[in-house]
Amino acid sequence: MTLQPHPDKPGIAVTCAVVTVSDTRSPETDKSGQLIQQLLLGANSGRFAIATYTIIKDEPAQIQEHIELLGKSANLDAVIFNGGTGIAPRDTTYDAIEKLLEKTLPGFGELFRFLSYQEIGSRAIASRAVAGVYQNKLIFSLPGSSNAVQLAMSKLILPELPHLVSQMGKRSSSTIKN
Repeated sequence: MTLQPHPDKPGIAVTCAVVTVSDTRSPETDKSGQLIQQLLLGANSGRFAIATYTIIKDEPAQIQEHIELLGKSANLDAVIFNGGTGIAPRDTTYDAIEKLLEKTLPGFGELFRFLSYQEIGSRAIASRAVAGVYQNKLIFSLPGSSNAVQLAMSKLILPELPHLVSQMGKRSSSTIKN
């Protein structure tokens, strides 16, 4: 049973960017980036659109430059990153993103780790999944594993994205046609 404190306004459309952070993935091997896109396009009868899909290297400066570029896009509501959220030396996504966030959504990371714990046990503590707001855009940063992406998208992001966009005062009644 999904609890919902109050219903969302009907017709809220959300335009997203999908960004995979990886030193090794290509569009053909990026299962998690493809999964995010499939889940967005398959959810809620066209409530979500994908403005752009990109793969970038796990380099903090490149990640920050990309966020800043996406922050200038007027028609973008959310950016969903995957990859680089662990503690390995090359995992720098969290560090790059966290510095730019104007507001954080601590509940996202907390709930994601709680749900992950239920699936994978204590290894969930290594996740540095984070969410927040930058330039009036929602930013989500997920681990690169397809299981983690499926969990975050189905249990947290897809159910709440229209509501969060509405809370930010964006798009009260527009719809997306695919």
